[in-house]
Formats: sequence, C-alpha cells, structure tokens
Amino acid sequence: MAKQTDIRLRGDVIYSIYVRNHTPEGTFNAVIPDLDRIKALGTDIIWFMPIHPIGVKGKKGSLGCPYANRDYRTVNPEYGTMEDFRTLVDEIRKRDMKCIIDVVYNHTSPDSTLTTEHPEFFYRKSDGSMGNRVGDWTDVVDLDYGCKSLWDYQIESLVMWAGIVDGFRCDVASLVPVDFWCAAREAVEQVHPGCIWLAETVHSGFSQMNRKLGMYSANDYEMFSAFDMEYEYDIREVFDRYLTGQCTLSNYIDMLNFQECAYPENYIKMRCLENHDQPRICSFVKDEKALENFTAFLYFLKGSTMIYAGQEYRNDHVPSLFEKDVILRTAEKDISPLLRKLYDVKKSLLSVEDYFKGTADDIHDIAILERDDNHTVKVGVFSLKGKAADVKVQLPDGTYTNHLNGEPVAVTGGMLHCDGDPILLTIPAEQR
Repeated sequence: MAKQTDIRLRGDVIYSIYVRNHTPEGTFNAVIPDLDRIKALGTDIIWFMPIHPIGVKGKKGSLGCPYANRDYRTVNPEYGTMEDFRTLVDEIRKRDMKCIIDVVYNHTSPDSTLTTEHPEFFYRKSDGSMGNRVGDWTDVVDLDYGCKSLWDYQIESLVMWAGIVDGFRCDVASLVPVDFWCAAREAVEQVHPGCIWLAETVHSGFSQMNRKLGMYSANDYEMFSAFDMEYEYDIREVFDRYLTGQCTLSNYIDMLNFQECAYPENYIKMRCLENHDQPRICSFVKDEKALENFTAFLYFLKGSTMIYAGQEYRNDHVPSLFEKDVILRTAEKDISPLLRKLYDVKKSLLSVEDYFKGTADDIHDIAILERDDNHTVKVGVFSLKGKAADVKVQLPDGTYTNHLNGEPVAVTGGMLHCDGDPILLTIPAEQR
C-alpha cells in the first residue's frame, strides 16, 4: 500500500462530474451555482472527468470523447479558461470539498500535441505507424512507457496540476507501469503532500485478455503500491452477473469477503453502483424500495463511495460521452435526502477502521453485512428486492433501533423481521 495513504479516505464520498453534460452551458463557470447542492448531498471530493482539449482526428460522435486527450497541460476551451477552472477549484475548496481531475496516461488522441512534438513517445505497430492495443478504442493512440523521456514529461505535467488540484483519478491505470505511478507519486508529494490518488483498475476479464495478448496489465494488489484508492472492478463482473440473474447474491458477497483478506490491511476500494462506463443502476433496479436498499448497501460497504451525477435523480439513461447530453433533473425522482442521511450515517456510525464481513440470504436476496471496529458492531440488512422476510442474524435477542428510520427492530430466536426497508443496527462489541 502507498505509504502515505490516509485511510480516512474510506469515509469520503466522491461526486463525479462531466462538465460538458452537467449543465446546459457545459462550462466550468456553470458548475459553480450547483456546488452548494452537491455539498448538501454529502460530498467530500468532486472528481471532474477529463477537462483537457479533445482530439478531432478520428473522433467519436460529433463532439469527441474526453478520453481522447489532445493536450495534457491545458483545458478544453469549450469549458472555459484555465483561470475559470482555478476559480471553480477555489469555490469547491471554500465549501470544504476537494477537487480531483481525470488523467488519461495510457493514450492520447491521434492529433495530440505530443504526436508532433514527441513522436518517440508512442507505441508503434509492426508497420511503424502509431496505433492502439485495444481494438475498439479507435479514437486514440497508445503511449510507450519504455521511453523514459515520456516519464519525465508526464510527471512534470502531474506536478503542474498538483499545484492547482487535490488529486488525480487515473484512467485505465493498470495499463501504465506501476513503477511510473510510484515515481509520479513521489514527485507530486514534494509539491502537494497528501495528494489523492485514485486508480481506475480494470475488470478481471479485461486484464486476463490483455495478458493473453502480451500486453502489460498490473493487478490490483500491485497497484496499491502507488495508489490510495482503486476501483472495485476486480469483482465488478460478479456484481453485474448478480444484477442480471446469472449468479446468486452469495457469489458477490463472497467476493467482498475475499477483498477483505486479499489486500493490504489499509486497502481502500472506491464503491459505486454506476459510473460513466457502466449502465445506470436504475436500468436494472426499477422498484423504489429496492433502489433504496441498493443505495444504503453501497454506503455501508467498506471503502469510499462514489455518486455519478444524475444518480441522485434516479436517472436510468447513461449520458453520451460523445455528444451534448445534459443529465436529467426530475424533482419527483430526487433521492437527495436519502443520500444525505446515508452520508451522515457513514460519517457518524461507521468507522474507517472497521473490519468487514458479509453473508446473504439467497432465497430472499437479502444482504447481511457487518462492520466491527472492536468497540461497536454495526449490522446492515438490505433487501435488494425490496421485499419483507425473516432473516437470521448474529445478534442477541432484543429490540434495537434502526438508525436509518428510527423504528424499533426486534430480534427473536436469532431471527429479525425485515419489512423491506434497509436496516442498520448497532451493538457494543462486548454484548455480542
């Protein structure tokens, strides 16, 4: 694990913004009036998807993809100026939040400034032309980290941005050498101590495929030597199979338990139900009570929590990366009060030092999760179908208070009746 990692990041909530689609204006300045609302949701860190100029050559859609970066050291003029961005960061910090930006270091657009200024930085196909190793990424060309001068350029860029922002979300970070990330972190730490490092580690199946093709693909354990937080894509495929009825809830809970023993003790996974690369959770979960349980389940998991803009309005449409596609804000679908309540619970009742263990009732699709800091045991019961059922729990008989709604919950003969609402109970560890 990165030596400087602050495990208090486990208690943080990250809110993800795509500037183009966040407002009708699609600018840095237009985000500022929304910051108070975002803060009120319960947000500690705002993550901006790439803010750099977008390539034109080979672009996807009419506007191009933000992950086809044309210049690492400037901002997209469609969003505003560098001064506009600095003002936005200042406004975020005034509200006691931090700002991290996306850095896309595996590849650039085919017309990036580096393709002409430093052609030696790029991967070459057998015919000598630039290209990419992942076939459907047709709007980008890959960088070659066998070129040590590329390391210098990229680290200098990160150091520059570290003077402006509070951290980095690193795109497909597993495809870039871990040694590079370690060197970059060391350099950035000199100018911005405590800078936040979040890795988009990749799906297990994607990593397997890459290695079969002879590509470099670091595993999640290796990546923790450089990063504070990682995606949970190592087990995401199991979660997706559960959502589509291809495996049981127990299969997914078993993978959560596996993470608890597979990684360094101070590991941090970033938990999310959806993101810009994944379907909206509401495209799978249509029942309102079931969605409430999934959302409470998310906040109860050990690790940081990520909300993708629009999730608070129960959107089921994933905004396009390649077109203007402003997120929908439908007042009657707003679950902001729920997110705020869960944020307060995450901060007040859950400890960043908790140990985690989960079980599942596969008959009723109910997750029973425990978090224990050796002082207080926290038990969460989440009916992921939103249905009532009696479930077995490892708690003494008695009447408890559900911290999520203030209602009493009885445990009799080791059985708890779940009425379909999410439940969070606490008990002193010595009474367990």
